Amino acid sequence: MSTVTATGLRPTRETLLYGGLLLNSVVLLTLAYVLFTEGSIEPLRYTVYGLLWVLVGAWAILRTDVAPAGRATKRKAAAVAAGYFVALAVAGGLVAGAGHVATGFRIAWLPPGWGPALVYAGESVNLVLMPARVVGYVALAYLVYATVVDAAGAAVSGVLGLLSCVSCSWPIIASVATGVFGSGTALAASATALSYDLSTAVFLVTVALLYWRPFGR
Repeated sequence: MSTVTATGLRPTRETLLYGGLLLNSVVLLTLAYVLFTEGSIEPLRYTVYGLLWVLVGAWAILRTDVAPAGRATKRKAAAVAAGYFVALAVAGGLVAGAGHVATGFRIAWLPPGWGPALVYAGESVNLVLMPARVVGYVALAYLVYATVVDAAGAAVSGVLGLLSCVSCSWPIIASVATGVFGSGTALAASATALSYDLSTAVFLVTVALLYWRPFGR
């Protein structure tokens, strides 16, 4: 049985132990990142969001066991999960079309969780590999894989999972707002700022739905 079908929500002693170790590791890595690199925890809100993506994503991967299944079922589930990850990566901005100038690889020292981000600008593709997005999307894809194998709750949770990239829709809204009301308007600024709040909230809800599957019982 997969851990995602556990009957209770009360954490076990083992869960608390692993959770504490994971939290301590992330805190130490964050301190090292701030002390020894150009990264900063400012703005603090975005740092908290980035660390939440990493912590929750890693916890979901470590605590989810896939139920026994045949090879055919696992191949189908893997195909669904792979397609799901690609959709998230493209919609979430990890992968994009190339710009006009190919500058190669560089490191972006963003706030912890979002950085250090590996950025690649090539002639045919651009990559922005932020740890929070990579870990978060891998976790969602893995949870979808486990869900499809278990054949429970995939439709509801999977569709909601796609909304975890809601952050990509807000820059579009911001662009429309700046075109109508002029650049720098409060409406455009609010749309852009709220993208991280909304995408983080939907990500957390999606992980919870895919892990506990309240609609799949």
